[in-house]
Amino acid sequence: MEKSLQKKLEECDKLQQSLWSYRPLKEETLKSLKEYYRVGLTFTSNAIEGNSLTESETKVVIEDGLTVEGRPLKDLYEAAGHAAAFDFVYTLAKSKSLEDADILNIHRLFYEKIDPSSAGCFRKVPVFISGSKYAVSPVDKIKSRMEKLVDWYNNNENKLHPVVLAAQLHKKFVFIHPFVDGNGRLARLLMNLALLRNDYNIAIIPQIMRSEYISVLELAHTDDAPFMEFIADRVIATQSDILRLFRETMPEPEAIPFEEQLKSEISNNPGMNAPALALKLARSLRTTQRYLRLLTQKGLIEFRGVAKKGGYFLVSS
Repeated sequence: MEKSLQKKLEECDKLQQSLWSYRPLKEETLKSLKEYYRVGLTFTSNAIEGNSLTESETKVVIEDGLTVEGRPLKDLYEAAGHAAAFDFVYTLAKSKSLEDADILNIHRLFYEKIDPSSAGCFRKVPVFISGSKYAVSPVDKIKSRMEKLVDWYNNNENKLHPVVLAAQLHKKFVFIHPFVDGNGRLARLLMNLALLRNDYNIAIIPQIMRSEYISVLELAHTDDAPFMEFIADRVIATQSDILRLFRETMPEPEAIPFEEQLKSEISNNPGMNAPALALKLARSLRTTQRYLRLLTQKGLIEFRGVAKKGGYFLVSS
């Protein structure tokens, strides 16, 4: 891994630790944060693809169900569809694994008002990407490549850093290009699903960065380091924005690194397993397992007993 990317990933972890320190958030705060992302991601992701709605118009369409005079009907459908797909992605954040059907359902929710016959269905015709010199998957390879992509994701979810996992999922999906339309928006939704499933905040790519975004994604066919760093930068920017809002509206909490929280809990309650630690510390099981693995690699804790019945203990110095 490039040193510059490693440094950015460390910054992502540091900022996420700061955001975690505000937990548990009140239900009203969680709801408003979800709506903040719902509008922001819907607006930016659609704008990248040429949608004409402003952010305030997007908010009116998806929150109030109103139309906007003078805007194409397709643009209104894209906003409403993306918001529905976003809501479904939030439910998938807590599912045990990613399934092939989940991706089809995300696309169906996004595209069903635009073209019901193509919504939630892999394309049956070849497509070409304007501005790219690379071909996407042929029709007869889409199903098998999507199955391999889902297997890859589930096999690597607990192995890769969440930001790398999210960026790789985005890249691999776009290179397959399984649908007639909506592939870019699906890629960004899947990227954010990977982040949410690992206790990370959503990352937003603003329309103003469209040219750079497309450029590094094209380059990723031969060198994906710039794309990885681009996504890491967007994670950092979005984290910093949310952290600023938290600091402006809530008291500054005592920031205790999650590794220290785990060590303290294991010290006080030796033998706890990963699910129990995740529940006690209000983190996802995937995040808890990732940090337990890091502590184990550092020689600070050890697992004793057999799988499913054993637990973690501090290593005596």
